[in-house]
Amino acid sequence: MQRRLYPGRDFRRAQNIEELREMARRRLPNFSFEYVEGGADDEFTLKRNRSIFESVTLQPRTLRDVGQRSLERSFFGRTAQLPFMIGPTGFNGLLTRDGDLHLARAAADAGIPFVLSNASTTSIEDIAAVDGIRAWMQIYLYRTRDHVAKLVERVKRLNLEAIVVTTDSAIFGNREWDKRNYVRPLQLDLRNRLDVLCHPEWIWDVLVPNGVPRFRNLGDLLPPGKDSVKGAASALAAELDPTLSWDDIAWLRDIWHGKLIVKGMIHPDDARLALQYGVDGVVLSNHGGRQLDGAVSALETLPEVARINQGRMQIFLDGGFRRGSDIAKALLLGASGVLIGRAGLYGLAAGKGPGAAHAIGILRTELDRTLGLLGCSSLEELTYDLIHSAHWRALAERIRA
Repeated sequence: MQRRLYPGRDFRRAQNIEELREMARRRLPNFSFEYVEGGADDEFTLKRNRSIFESVTLQPRTLRDVGQRSLERSFFGRTAQLPFMIGPTGFNGLLTRDGDLHLARAAADAGIPFVLSNASTTSIEDIAAVDGIRAWMQIYLYRTRDHVAKLVERVKRLNLEAIVVTTDSAIFGNREWDKRNYVRPLQLDLRNRLDVLCHPEWIWDVLVPNGVPRFRNLGDLLPPGKDSVKGAASALAAELDPTLSWDDIAWLRDIWHGKLIVKGMIHPDDARLALQYGVDGVVLSNHGGRQLDGAVSALETLPEVARINQGRMQIFLDGGFRRGSDIAKALLLGASGVLIGRAGLYGLAAGKGPGAAHAIGILRTELDRTLGLLGCSSLEELTYDLIHSAHWRALAERIRA
């Protein structure tokens, strides 16, 4: 009998993130799935984000008592139940109604942080009201700084823990496969409009009765009546600021005294600058392969950034995480924690809130199993001597030199 992934619709039968991905692909219209899935240009960076994990081979210990294991991790002095969190992803209302709320509730139930995207279709206020939530807010530094300042004030009023400022989107990447779905900006071609009609469940979930979802955190940045996903496109493009610099981070640091995390750096020298500007944490990221094609993966630059950092900032990363063993490898190489993007979205698209919770549960189970099979009972026992690959081991040893 030929091997195949589970072909049904019951997300609870998904054994791994890849099976959730296939369920999401079948449930979503093509244009919506492509928005989640695609990368820039030839998608070299997108593919490398996954393939790089194969080069990190592990060397487990045996005859160690691993009967009791803990996956807890401290972020900024507060304990999270897992060493990963739900990272910021935009337009989640196009996957399922109230997509961000579903993700936030799944994160709260799992005891991990949730990072709300600036381009979300759920308001910060609604996320902050989720019972047990540990919410962080992702923002862009738009040209209209008054809007950014007002957004920061909203975050302050809600007493959120951290702001995550994305810095690698001052110029849009070239996502060709996404563009091919449209005859003009955000107007689907005939093939995709017919494909939408083939997904009545999605139509009734997402479009009925209120139509295309609307942005809930862009407020006065958008012209009146232009807060829908379709209507906001040109306004947001005009607000991107290619003059963005470290001076803007200094400005944000002056008006925000909570935890400040800079997302989107990939070069070690930028980590040095982040330390100089009083940043509390960084997210090493190539934007999921959606910006510069041919960019290095976050995992590749992690060991050098960890060596420079020496524990002064929290180091997070994203890009290509699909297995619990991927997360373990990042921790072995010096990460404080990991942001999950597409993996959570596949669960969300496959099964709404319970599907997102199932995706988190899959990664939790895989990470726990990996920890035990490596001969470790806690994340603190993940040390570089468990890495076998000579190249990666040498990089890890530099961290601790």
